[in-house]
Amino acid sequence: MNHWLMKTEPSTFSIDDLAKAPKRTTCWDGVRNYQVRNMMRDQFAVGDLAFMYHSSCEVPGVVGVMKVVSKGYPDTTAFDPKHAHYDPDSNPKDPRWYMVDVRLEQRFSRVISLDELRTHANGKLRELLIIKRGNRLSITPVSSAEWRFICSLATS
Repeated sequence: MNHWLMKTEPSTFSIDDLAKAPKRTTCWDGVRNYQVRNMMRDQFAVGDLAFMYHSSCEVPGVVGVMKVVSKGYPDTTAFDPKHAHYDPDSNPKDPRWYMVDVRLEQRFSRVISLDELRTHANGKLRELLIIKRGNRLSITPVSSAEWRFICSLATS
């Protein structure tokens, strides 16, 4: 099983939105970065777990856990000219963009803030990509050790 951190701006899509979705499940669409697309298409597996991370907000940080409930499949929003994620160069016969379905598993009782994660940058989270300078990816892998440590922060 893989672990991931998936960033979203809560003004666009939040943990509250996911909690309100039918069966607390929805597609994770709109990714327009080739490296992230490749992860979703080639590395994501049903049963993988991901932290939901709120970015570009007052207190950025990890807010909960999602489970990947589908393999990567073509992002249909890329084919819809009326959709904000439309890509006129994406072709349904040779899709450029992919998405996965995720289900809310756990909402944390508090935000594990980016500042709190950074306090562990010289220790257990020294390789965590979200705290590295210059990281702009919306989805990043998380090691099993990092996963366990961040989960322990959520319960402390």
